[in-house]
Amino acid sequence: MALIVLLALASYGAFAYDPSPLQDFCVALNDTSKTVFVNGKFCKDPNLANANDFFYGGLKEGDTSGPLGSMVTPVSVTQILGLNTMGISLARIDFAPYGLNPPHTHPRATEIIVVIEGTLQVGFVTSNPENRLFTKVLNTGDVFVFPIGLIHFQQNVGKTKAVVIAGLSSQNPGVITIANAVFKSNPPISTDILAKAFQVDKSVIKTLQN
Repeated sequence: MALIVLLALASYGAFAYDPSPLQDFCVALNDTSKTVFVNGKFCKDPNLANANDFFYGGLKEGDTSGPLGSMVTPVSVTQILGLNTMGISLARIDFAPYGLNPPHTHPRATEIIVVIEGTLQVGFVTSNPENRLFTKVLNTGDVFVFPIGLIHFQQNVGKTKAVVIAGLSSQNPGVITIANAVFKSNPPISTDILAKAFQVDKSVIKTLQN
């Protein structure tokens, strides 16, 4: 009998798991009379679903005239409601010559890209303490993977435009652009903290924050 109970518990432990987070946080709510937010989105009655719930017609060339020379066009559960619970999304990334998709991370997704046009230098950095950089120059047809949560980047190193299609392993992968998170948080992180963290004068931090 004890062996049966042990096997049952072991089997339960092998198959039980917490669902992956689909937003930055989901605070527990004891009072269910208040508004309830789910981890993801509420589901439509399947009998009311239609083809448009699984369609998006907006994956067009993005405007790359901004200061970074790149534009990310996401196709997540916000754009295709039928992606809810599917654990997948994609994005189109357009680059002007020498345009940059700056160092960033996706807290909820691994990313895989394929170069449709152009030549890019891409890379990611491993976690502490190694902080090892993996980088490679990609050409049309090349594929590269950025592991979940790791800081990564893509830059067009060619004299013509570049286009990338990215697949992500979450319906809502999230994105944290490192420079924005550190120097443009709301409210701002203390200049004392940042000056000590980066070992620079406070005036440098204030310049970066501005």
